[in-house]
Amino acid sequence: MKIRRYLMLVAACTFFLGKSFAANNEKPFVIPELQEWRGAQGMFTPSATSRIVWLGKDSAVARVANQFAEDYETMFGRKLTVVQGRASAGDFVFSLSGDRQLGEEGYAVRIADRVSISAPKAKGLYWATRTILQMTEQNSDQALPKGAVRDYPDYAIRGFMMDCGRKFIPMDFLRDYVKMMAYYKMNTFQIHLNDNAFKQYYEHDWNKTYSAFRLECETYPGLTARDGYYTKKEFIALQELADSQGVEIIPEIDVPAHSLALTQYRPEIGSEEYGMDHLDLFKPETYQFVDSLFREYLEGRNPVFRGKRVHIGTDEYSNKKKDVVEKFREFTDHYIRFVEGFGKQACVWGALTHANGDTPVKSKNVLMNAWYNGYADPKEMIKQGYDLVSVPDGYLYIVPAAGYYYDYLNTEKLYKDWTPAHIGKEVFPEKHKQIKGGMFAVWNDHAGNGISTKDIHYRVFPAMQTLAVKMWTGKDCKVPYETFNTSRVALSEAPGVNVAGRIGNKPRTVYTQDALQPGMKTGLKEIGYQYTVSFDIKSVPEAKGTELFRSPDAVFYLSDPVSGKLGFVRDGYLNTFNYQFYPDEMASIAISGDEKSTRLYVNGQLKEDLTIQKRFFNGGKDSMSYVRTLVFPLEKAGDFKSTITNVEVLNYCK
Repeated sequence: MKIRRYLMLVAACTFFLGKSFAANNEKPFVIPELQEWRGAQGMFTPSATSRIVWLGKDSAVARVANQFAEDYETMFGRKLTVVQGRASAGDFVFSLSGDRQLGEEGYAVRIADRVSISAPKAKGLYWATRTILQMTEQNSDQALPKGAVRDYPDYAIRGFMMDCGRKFIPMDFLRDYVKMMAYYKMNTFQIHLNDNAFKQYYEHDWNKTYSAFRLECETYPGLTARDGYYTKKEFIALQELADSQGVEIIPEIDVPAHSLALTQYRPEIGSEEYGMDHLDLFKPETYQFVDSLFREYLEGRNPVFRGKRVHIGTDEYSNKKKDVVEKFREFTDHYIRFVEGFGKQACVWGALTHANGDTPVKSKNVLMNAWYNGYADPKEMIKQGYDLVSVPDGYLYIVPAAGYYYDYLNTEKLYKDWTPAHIGKEVFPEKHKQIKGGMFAVWNDHAGNGISTKDIHYRVFPAMQTLAVKMWTGKDCKVPYETFNTSRVALSEAPGVNVAGRIGNKPRTVYTQDALQPGMKTGLKEIGYQYTVSFDIKSVPEAKGTELFRSPDAVFYLSDPVSGKLGFVRDGYLNTFNYQFYPDEMASIAISGDEKSTRLYVNGQLKEDLTIQKRFFNGGKDSMSYVRTLVFPLEKAGDFKSTITNVEVLNYCK
């Protein structure tokens, strides 16, 4: 009898212990993955009386609390009151802590009858809000799993670089990217401000080859690109926005190669021997010009370049002659010290193995982008004293539609195998003190190839989510790639940001209109790739340039401005279908688009598929892929005269 009672008691204890264990919440899915999680039981659901409470006297804590309130309202439509003082059950509570083990960016969260957020620094508090928002958006009732978080990055620099020189990237896009990077705790945004295309696409003529310098410039009027640039005021505002969200902007003026924009403006400083995209390093005028250019953005009490770092380029200069190598090294040392003279840390592209020589180049407190080991052997650069940012081209270079490097990064390989300790084939110990972090890059090498900012975004965003994990959590991420890759699509780009134009995750009809009236607003901005937009038309003659729909980034024409055909324009590129309406024609039209093409259907039949087109140069010796994609504009109907009925928008390709 005693044995039987004992066995029953053991079984009961096992049942209740098992039930208790099972009820402990598993680690929530967020990007980047949490370093530490201790699950408890149950859920915290904000109540009607929930507030955001900040403790102490530090105004930075108040700022984070108010930012959280704004983002919470943007994402969930609920305004939480922000107060200073005593917290109650149901509140979100922000405070600074003395837990120095969390470091500059770490934080702790305890989710129980209230959500308590603490960190040694305000930046850690801000990163905690990104975690809470991601957790919240995955539950329809905004509930949070109870438990405790301790989270901190493995690497201090978690970055992304955008080539704005060869393709103009509008300021609104850059501002959205700051918000997106912040949402995934990516803290360094390098903006490549000048560059040039390849001359083989411009009749091998440097004077005809595309180049651009993207900043407003008063020292050299006319240097600034005419097809798109940033005013000083708006570039300062971008840096201020970034700083408020924990992101550092590193502006880059690339010299002495990639400098055709400078030599087209001032030809006498270009190198006739090595190409006009190279500055002539033997002319005093070159230094006078570049000194004055950098000085414009660095000097004064309120300089244009606001952050602690400035990038001086130093990428891919010729090393054919020893005197050129020595002069390149002298040039590099000069501009490292030049920007340091304004209180900035100098950043450079790794080139000092390629340009190995005798002339000393300052290494202390210099940050080097280690991109290709043949140009800068990372072991040797570390030995010389440089701090490195790991940006290996064979892993982390996106060159859209170019046919080399990556069109889309191999996120599975990166997730499973890469950390910033991997630079080319060299693998260093994790958290090596001279490897400060990692960065991936978009190079818009093929200027004029039809790529849109939307196309760039579709390439960048999966990489951003993946590399956010690998730069924060390092090699210790526990979520399997398959789970990560499935779960990541449920997360927003950032509060209020939807660059991709996605509408829902499940295939469905997202908009209908029985009769579309001129000037009508749909309530939608646009729809991203994998869509079908259809309508019936009874046509009348339309003036060239008549629009069907427009949004801030694109226009779809019933009659394009040049030929009067169906077509669209975005990013300055006009693409047309070889189709235009007869007067009084009645037809059913459908446009379907994805990441590779835009298709026109007339009365259910495929009329034309604007796929990626191969364009040839120099008698066929050189070629370029030209992209004709469209994120479809929907914000406002045009001023048309035809009768448009039965409009339907699907978030899938029919």
